[in-house]
Amino acid sequence: MLEGVGVEVAASFPGITRLGGQIVAALYLADGPRSMDELSRELGRSKSNIFANVRGLEAAGIVERSRSAGSRHDSYALRGKYPDVIIGAYIGRLRRVVADKRALCRRALDMLEGAGGAEADALRERLTKLAHKYERFGVLFAEVLPAVDGPIDLEAMLDGLPVSVLRVVAKVARRALGLRTAQ
Repeated sequence: MLEGVGVEVAASFPGITRLGGQIVAALYLADGPRSMDELSRELGRSKSNIFANVRGLEAAGIVERSRSAGSRHDSYALRGKYPDVIIGAYIGRLRRVVADKRALCRRALDMLEGAGGAEADALRERLTKLAHKYERFGVLFAEVLPAVDGPIDLEAMLDGLPVSVLRVVAKVARRALGLRTAQ
């Protein structure tokens, strides 16, 4: 079963391997934090393989490491409820990508400062449109999904919105995607 879940998690999150997905599944199903030895035994993989994948999961903000007082070994657990921890990691990654693209557009436009000619003007126009798009995405993150570092409970967010608001958002999204509006 962990194999199948591992494949699904790996397929849906860039940078996570199948083993990383299996570790997420094992931690989700565990009744508490797991040591490297326990994960290695449960998944039938070497500790070095487990370690490399756990480090990637830590870097993605999905897994956290802790050490109990008096213990010689670290233990690992999900940073929050599943799937909230994966959603939070997705949003965090997307937020960083948008911030990077915003900065890249600004740098590129700065480099074009003072450049003349039709080619420079066309490039400046395209970059300005792209920068505007990334700025709008940045506003979305700042206003709708504030800089939360960790699990995001989308279910609680959606439960807090009136159904009429959700319907309007769905209608706008469908229209923007060129889909028929549900009646």
